[in-house]
Amino acid sequence: MMEGDNDFNSNEVVVVGSCMIDFVGYAPRLPDPGETIHGTEFVTNFGGKGANQCVAAAKLGVSTTLIARVGNDSWGDKYISNLMKNEVDTSYVFKTEGESTGIAQICVAESGENQIVIIAGANKRLSVEDVEEASETIKSSKLLILQLETSVDVAVKAMRLCKGVSILNGAPYTANYDPSLFELPTIFCVNEHEASQFTKLPVTNKMEAEIAASRLISLGCKGVLITLGAEGAVFAEKQTGNVFYVESPAVECVDSTGAGDAFIGALAYLLVRRNELPMEEMVEKACMVAADSVTRKGTQPSFPDEQILEKLDTIKHS
Repeated sequence: MMEGDNDFNSNEVVVVGSCMIDFVGYAPRLPDPGETIHGTEFVTNFGGKGANQCVAAAKLGVSTTLIARVGNDSWGDKYISNLMKNEVDTSYVFKTEGESTGIAQICVAESGENQIVIIAGANKRLSVEDVEEASETIKSSKLLILQLETSVDVAVKAMRLCKGVSILNGAPYTANYDPSLFELPTIFCVNEHEASQFTKLPVTNKMEAEIAASRLISLGCKGVLITLGAEGAVFAEKQTGNVFYVESPAVECVDSTGAGDAFIGALAYLLVRRNELPMEEMVEKACMVAADSVTRKGTQPSFPDEQILEKLDTIKHS
């Protein structure tokens, strides 16, 4: 098991992060700058990296708590109801006066590629004080998940309170970051684009990802995961010097939106419930969950439930 694990009896996974309402348009391809094209379908989904990762873990069966902000509007009420439906503890999902619930405008091409613009709304009001209010819940959790759709100060405060394993999803990239973003989490997880931005190195393939992961270790990370979409993931760990690459299973991609969140939710489940497994096997299984999610449209609706666990058990690390 990775450094930072402890045995607690309360909620297993706590997520500090964002809630977004996804306005999703499907089109034959992504438009070029300044271009208008006809789409084929429009749907509204519940999204936001924090809530997505929380729901992804909850659907696999772990107990989860979300610390987040929504607007004091109809979307905020609907979002809280959605979280409760997915058996997420919403004790620390705060309604925010004078702010709308966060919005994400998403265009998805027939290839599964997407473009996303987010309007933070109430998410930008999630504060250090909100984290402090939930401090006992954070301290007693087995695993903490964070992202950068809310403020860096919020992420840093939460990680300082954490006594278990922590995963920081360094997304979206921020140029003004505290070095402790690298030093505090047990695992720093980014995709190839964010890895390139944080390291100032090209990350377009497995070899370059391994170089970037080593660079992030040199910057202070304890563990690094770089996800490469359909190509899989690279992991590096400072303490052991372990570096490995895992392929993702080949699937027909319908919608890649939220695949990274499905990956992190699955990894959280595995680190809490299956922590006897080698890290390489856990990353393989998380890749399988992410690959499964892209075969369906939507974000949270595409995340698999406990039925996928039987498939995960077919992966045996050699």
